[in-house]
Amino acid sequence: MARLNYLELPTRDREAAKRFYAAAFGWTFTDFGPDYAATLSGDTDLGVDAADDRIAAPLPVIEVEDLEATQEAVAGAGGTITVPIFAFPGGRRFHFRDADGHELAASQPG
Repeated sequence: MARLNYLELPTRDREAAKRFYAAAFGWTFTDFGPDYAATLSGDTDLGVDAADDRIAAPLPVIEVEDLEATQEAVAGAGGTITVPIFAFPGGRRFHFRDADGHELAASQPG
């Protein structure tokens, strides 16, 4: 079953965001390049993105078993694919907008 397993937050300052969440909740982050860091708890994780081209709102990520089938289902349900399937460290994903225009992503580990 698909489940929300990741939330990506835009940030102006990755290091400040990491310090805040460490102090507030005791979370630790792994850096992925100069602009990105994420918790790796294996449950619902948080990524902080300071890249210049980051999405301006939080990005919920839904883990699915079959990425291609999910992309077809999203499009068939009236969603708009905004970023086609791409690989990233830890798997593959695509981004889409729902009927209300919210940006989300679907991800398949791998």
